[in-house]
Amino acid sequence: MQDDIPTLRRVLKDCRTIAVVGLSAEWHRPSYFAAKYMQEHGYRIVPVNPKYPDILGETSYARLEDIPFPVDMVDVFRKEQDIPPIAKSAVAIGAKCLWQQLGLRNEEADRIATEAGLDSVWDRCVKIEHARLFGGLNWAGVNTQVISAKRPV
Repeated sequence: MQDDIPTLRRVLKDCRTIAVVGLSAEWHRPSYFAAKYMQEHGYRIVPVNPKYPDILGETSYARLEDIPFPVDMVDVFRKEQDIPPIAKSAVAIGAKCLWQQLGLRNEEADRIATEAGLDSVWDRCVKIEHARLFGGLNWAGVNTQVISAKRPV
């Protein structure tokens, strides 16, 4: 798992096409909220959910392998036990990063991704990290751990 600030910045800067596995078309679901935020910040969102024909104006695919163009990041909103096969699919399609959303920490999936050379992030929200690292939190009083008034020792 990689979650240091320079790595997160690089991943979010370089991974512009994001396949969101488990993206819901329901506006109140966290996956929808995060994907809409990223889409509004210039990322291409690729829904992966067989339940819907399209989400956020993009064609939805049943599986990662069905996507007919390159994907940079696979962002996972699924149960933890479902993630290892998704990691294998991310490797198979040539993704650069496997991102397990907030609350998800599947070590097997992390191992699959990192052994194949992918960046792997877990237990982090792509929307929160983007806002934290690229200025979206503004002066909301949230401790981003990026800027500090403390003097280095």
